Amino acid sequence: MDTDGDLTERERAVVNAFQGGFPVVDRPFEPAAAAMRDRGVDIDATALLETIRELDADGVLSRFGPLVNAQEIGGAATLVAMHAPDDRFDEIVKHVNDHREVAHNYEREHPHLNVWFVVSVANEDRVEEVLSEIEGQTGQETYNLPKQREFRVEAKFYVDGPLDGAGDEPAGIDLSALGPDVEPTDEAALSPAERDLVLEVQDGLPVTETPYADVADAIGRDREWVLETLVRFDREGKIRRIGVVPNHYALGYTENGMTVWNVPDDVVADVGPEVAALPFVTHCYERPRHEGVWPYNFFAMTHGRTEAESRRRIRQVRETMADHWDVTDDDWDSLFSTRILKKTGIRLEARANSNTVSD
Repeated sequence: MDTDGDLTERERAVVNAFQGGFPVVDRPFEPAAAAMRDRGVDIDATALLETIRELDADGVLSRFGPLVNAQEIGGAATLVAMHAPDDRFDEIVKHVNDHREVAHNYEREHPHLNVWFVVSVANEDRVEEVLSEIEGQTGQETYNLPKQREFRVEAKFYVDGPLDGAGDEPAGIDLSALGPDVEPTDEAALSPAERDLVLEVQDGLPVTETPYADVADAIGRDREWVLETLVRFDREGKIRRIGVVPNHYALGYTENGMTVWNVPDDVVADVGPEVAALPFVTHCYERPRHEGVWPYNFFAMTHGRTEAESRRRIRQVRETMADHWDVTDDDWDSLFSTRILKKTGIRLEARANSNTVSD
């Protein structure tokens, strides 16, 4: 697998260029390459396509295409913490991971709550059933930490090089205006055709000259309908963005720090947007406390390429917090991930099916 240091100048430019804002037109690589040339990168449509294909094959990208917002597709997801004693760690993790509803699972540095996983379900009532099953199998209590307020989900990872935003120009290129002119709706449910589209693109687009036409062929729909629906989904929030989705580990962002804070309830609404505005904060939420076990109600995820960089970024979060209240060492913690225990991604099929209505 390539790492940040192995990338060529062109590969760096491509990673930085379109982590969002990829055009939704018949032959998108042509305007995308033209926009890169306008920003000083010597590349044509064929080279752009081939570079994305190679980065994807080498594992530098998780995928190329839409980043689906599972929350808006249907069902529910929640973050859960629990304790796994050292002498039973593998046994307990196996019980947790055997549940197909568990999408991600990480071991994190904490003296008690060392296992953190995401439960994704088609029906919200199923969350408590899954947690009850896990508690019965392991004899360990689970602590449900559902998202109460979202301030930011913007996991973009830039590398040093062209289009990284280090100069006067902003990072990346936004061509999201290139596409059909469609209006968003307030429709929450999916049609069968929309469900088929979501499931077809959730793992990425085909890296071809005409990716949207190829998706249309795969689901038996009109190409123009696919273009219009993807643009509409982007504007409705069902898709967070369209472009390259980097594998941040492959880019050297190995310091994954989940900072947690005991923010006074009356300042959460002020603190949230300010912390979310820090460019290195990728996820930022309000979640519930658990009395006597978990005193923190505010989560801010940071990523760094070195431990020193990560520590600097956490200090900046604390300095932002300190503008609103007197933060002490007892008011926060940082839980670095030490091991990926499971990472399958959010399974959307059951969630999308549960939110699909007949034509």
